[in-house]
Amino acid sequence: MLRLRKVSGEDAIKILCNNFGFDISGSSGSHIRLSKMTSEGKVGTVVPKHPELKIGTLKGILKQARVDPKDFAECL
Repeated sequence: MLRLRKVSGEDAIKILCNNFGFDISGSSGSHIRLSKMTSEGKVGTVVPKHPELKIGTLKGILKQARVDPKDFAECL
C-alpha cells in the first residue's frame, strides 16, 4: 500500500497539473492557486510553494482538490 510522504510544494503542483488536470489560475506571494472544471463545477485549491509540505497540509490540499490520496501517492 502506498502512503503519502512529504513533498515540496513545487512537486505537488507538478503532479496535480500533469496527472489530475489542474491549471495554475493565479498566485499570491508563495501560494499558487490551481483550478479545473469538472462536470460538477469548478474545483480549486491553493498550494504553498514551500520546500517541504507537511502530511496534514498535503492531505488538506488533496481534500480541497477532490483527489484521492492513494491516487496522488501512486504519482510520487
